[in-house]
Amino acid sequence: MKWFPLQRRALFLLCAGALAFSGVHAQSAPKVRFQTSLGDFTVEVYSDKAPKTVANFLQYVQDKQYDGTVFHRVMDNFMVQGGGMTPDMKEKPTRAPIPLEARNGLRNDRGSIAMARTSNPNSATAQFFINVVDNPGLNAPQPDGFGYAVFGKVVSGMDVVDKIRAAPTGNRGMHQNVPLTPILIQSVTLSTQP
Repeated sequence: MKWFPLQRRALFLLCAGALAFSGVHAQSAPKVRFQTSLGDFTVEVYSDKAPKTVANFLQYVQDKQYDGTVFHRVMDNFMVQGGGMTPDMKEKPTRAPIPLEARNGLRNDRGSIAMARTSNPNSATAQFFINVVDNPGLNAPQPDGFGYAVFGKVVSGMDVVDKIRAAPTGNRGMHQNVPLTPILIQSVTLSTQP
């Protein structure tokens, strides 16, 4: 088949449009903004990799579950954990746990956000953690065969996360690695910025 200049141009424009659309689609992962007492950071979440985990997290964001909670467990060479405790270290009520989605190809690398859980792999509810170093030991499969479900990553404000990780910590009741000065999560909202 012989292609005429007009057909060639139309094909080029069609392909260029398809590529542009796929680029926009790839960049359309929802972004969530955290406003904390040490500054703001933004994470993007990947529903294509961890659909149940992301839906659960975004529902908690919509319900304002995280507003007024603290980063209650901070370990400088490991991770910072939050999303479930008030400043007086009372645990907030949650919805039912979700199934583990750790085998999704996402890794517990520096800046990734993952769900906290107990030794029961299907016990994650609202609490999350941000890896402040690469933590390959948390990836699936662990010795127990499970791992921790990464569902997104910090895309701006990692310097704020690094401030959180550097906070002096101590024990508070039965809790360890608690910041001596509470690090408040003032609000968590779905970002309107691309």
